[in-house]
Amino acid sequence: MSVKIEASEGGMDHNVMLGIGVVGALVCIYLVYLNTLMSTEVFAFFGGLAAIIVLWWGTDSIKNLCSYGLGTGVPSAGMIALGSGVVAMLFATKLAGISPLLVPIGCVVVAAILGAILGFISDKVLNMNIPVMTRMIAELTVVGSLTMLGFTAMVAGTFSFGDLITGATSVFGVEIASYASSVIGGCVLATIFMLGAIAIQHPFNACLGPNESWDRTQMCAIECGALSMIGVAVMSIAFLSIPAVVISFAISIILWGWSYSELIKLSKRDAYDWLDAQPIREVGGEQ
Repeated sequence: MSVKIEASEGGMDHNVMLGIGVVGALVCIYLVYLNTLMSTEVFAFFGGLAAIIVLWWGTDSIKNLCSYGLGTGVPSAGMIALGSGVVAMLFATKLAGISPLLVPIGCVVVAAILGAILGFISDKVLNMNIPVMTRMIAELTVVGSLTMLGFTAMVAGTFSFGDLITGATSVFGVEIASYASSVIGGCVLATIFMLGAIAIQHPFNACLGPNESWDRTQMCAIECGALSMIGVAVMSIAFLSIPAVVISFAISIILWGWSYSELIKLSKRDAYDWLDAQPIREVGGEQ
């Protein structure tokens, strides 16, 4: 039997965060589709915004899961989120063959089913007996899949599987099709995987402790997401036009600068509350 230990009290209700995370991310990813409708690439940055929104929600999912004595399980939760999420994301991008509009919503449905199966196995077959295990693993798989889909859409300006495996290289001035120059064939997806994994693992792991506070942890999640978004914007140079890259990079820098500044303010606030804390005395040491 597992016992729940609240890391911090207060803050926004988790169900509300789930609603904001799913709806907000889907709206942002669908806005990337404006690139296709308007024959441009400047809307790619919406993919990065979608990833930040789900990372903000996913950080609270990790906190809920790890409230049952899984403090050292935060990295594992992050890896299962992105590991299973990339499977759902790749499957969903194939739905573009039917209609591109099916990809984002298909990604959520496939990830939720896959995550629920993994959560059930973890809880009932492996006997971890954690009441929220099935739900939180399902949530984290959705978070991982939407993070991957969002950052992939940002780096390539599209979320269609056909476009993600199509690249071009120049041989003696003649451009020829090359799988190795594509987002998937060039292993860009692997880098996106690690950027997303670090962004979802770090916030609660960094803020975990007796003075953990909801708003500081969630601001750390936004800051980590924006930092990953900067990396994705740099990688998009290989696939997008210069105006699209500049817009993505500028928005990433502004978001990171704001979130970093707010995180420092919240960290100073929480540190001030602990100024009266006494040092730990060692047995036989000076009093």
